[in-house]
Amino acid sequence: MCGIVGLYHPTADRPVDRALLHAMNETQHHRGPDGGGLYAEDGVGLGHRRLSIIDVGGGAQPLFNEDGSVVVVYNGEIYNFADLFDELKARGHVFRTHCDTEAIVHAWEEWGEDCVTRFRGMFAFALWDGTRQSLFLARDRLGIKPLHYAELPGGGLVFGSELKSLLRHPQVSRAIDPAAVEDYFAYGYVPDPRTVYAAVRKLEPGHTLLVRRGEGRGVLRPRRYWDIRFTQDGPRDMDDAAEELRARLAEAVRIRMVAEVPLGAFLSGGVDSSGVVAMMARQSPDPVDTCSIGFGQTDYDETVYAGRVAERYGTRHRTKRVEADDFDLIDALAAMYDEPFADSSALPTYRVCQLARETVTVALSGDGGDEAFAGYTRYRWLADEERLRGLLPRGLRRPVFGTLGSLCPEPRARQTLQALARDTGESYFHTVCVLPDGLRRRLFSPSMRARLGGHHASDVLRRHIEAAPADDTIGRIQYADLKTYLAGDILTKVDRTSMAVALEVRVPLLDHPFLEWACSLPPDLKLSGREGKAVFKKALEPLVPHDVLYRRKMGFAVPLAAWFRGPLRERVKAAVTGPVLADCGLFDQAFLARLADEHAAGTADHAPALWSVLMFEAFLRRSEGLRLDEPAQPLAVPA
Repeated sequence: MCGIVGLYHPTADRPVDRALLHAMNETQHHRGPDGGGLYAEDGVGLGHRRLSIIDVGGGAQPLFNEDGSVVVVYNGEIYNFADLFDELKARGHVFRTHCDTEAIVHAWEEWGEDCVTRFRGMFAFALWDGTRQSLFLARDRLGIKPLHYAELPGGGLVFGSELKSLLRHPQVSRAIDPAAVEDYFAYGYVPDPRTVYAAVRKLEPGHTLLVRRGEGRGVLRPRRYWDIRFTQDGPRDMDDAAEELRARLAEAVRIRMVAEVPLGAFLSGGVDSSGVVAMMARQSPDPVDTCSIGFGQTDYDETVYAGRVAERYGTRHRTKRVEADDFDLIDALAAMYDEPFADSSALPTYRVCQLARETVTVALSGDGGDEAFAGYTRYRWLADEERLRGLLPRGLRRPVFGTLGSLCPEPRARQTLQALARDTGESYFHTVCVLPDGLRRRLFSPSMRARLGGHHASDVLRRHIEAAPADDTIGRIQYADLKTYLAGDILTKVDRTSMAVALEVRVPLLDHPFLEWACSLPPDLKLSGREGKAVFKKALEPLVPHDVLYRRKMGFAVPLAAWFRGPLRERVKAAVTGPVLADCGLFDQAFLARLADEHAAGTADHAPALWSVLMFEAFLRRSEGLRLDEPAQPLAVPA
């Protein structure tokens, strides 16, 4: 795993500032402490930091083809590189290393932009072809690895794995995008392709960006090369599907166990990580190294279940306990993410990455199972709501359910009726949003609301739900989660926390052939009655203890409410009443103070809102040269 950076000018007569390129590269030293390299010619510069995993002695980057006309910097792993080597050698290509990176340059020579469709793995790379005078950027199908870019005045381009590398460039504007702020306080992260900075974009998962010198300036139009489809043409029998699932999962795990460095796994005690560890143990001649994080509060602790799986498979298991006062990472997290990020499970995720890195360099995780197999409880809620919505024609739902909701005195029943009055996308947005509409409107200052220019955070989800290639509601919601929550929250969290300690994390449940097969299953095999991930759990019944498979889902919860009434009470008060938030002009200071007071007094639970504000304040304190005077930026439509 690595970090990449680059500079591009539209004309070759402008030399690259090598000192600037080096400075950008070194901001990501943590992503690749094993080595670094630069390539610069007139108009183009590429930088790379390396964490050695495959071909430790011979895979240094930037890496070239035979005649030096094509050069690449790359972050990730291509698991089918050996097969690609054989195919490309048969077509006359000559290889000098045993590193998967070299497959990229020769695949580009052979297939051009379509080379990405041949890669099975996780990747973000930048390739310069001197003969074609073309810069090619690409990101893997699910967004496991990150890539940011910004257009410079004069038509140049700057890009890098993390935002901090781009911000070293003096011409990258620090103007905040108000739409990104609205999205952040709705979702707890900034969904792709936005970043908190109006001038910087994330290359979306499954997209490439090609820039050719000599074609003149134009709007940068990323091109989508892959999308997931919910076809429902897979196995329909539960037992048949479960048997095939075991075989496919075993293969997805097996190809991710190739490494020339120590390899292990996260073992949370949940269904997904337990399944991955079971498959690793069945295919490994040696005991698997596993680790998990426990909590001082038993309501949040899953280590007993992780221990049962570890004992069953004889893993070398280690556990570290995180106590209720482990909140000293707030400022460190702000530095890792470079933009506001409010998923509090980043705290234990960072701790488990630290623990894993003590003994391994590569760890397999169970991320992606809930999105692939409809495992979130909210999917079941939505299915229940959809059945009730079907009782009335669409034109009557809002007036009937809305009126009943406004008259209902019982809070939970009132919320349910209000949800039924909404359409599917609006209802799901209100289910997943961290701060609901009314709270966000009161949180922002009048000038901030004016800057939004009509942008609403629900637009993000609605865009994906309406575009989803699925015929059923649950499939459309899964699709939206894959495009938003998975890429913007889950995978971002894991990438930044793991890379902060130079740990590579591999995600077999997001192997794209495995995911495509999962999305071919009929929805009732995934959400069966009240049981989410039904076929996945059925497949794992011979391998994982029953009470691990069928217990209540917990996740990496953090006791925020208790923190904000106890050890973090004064810090929250200082943040919401301090000069950082006051000077930015985005917030209603009186309302912020009210939220803190009500939470501290125990009259309301504002923990999600206060955590979001606290992380935003930490971001502002670390940032320099921010401007807040721009309106929300429109998004370019991918080609």
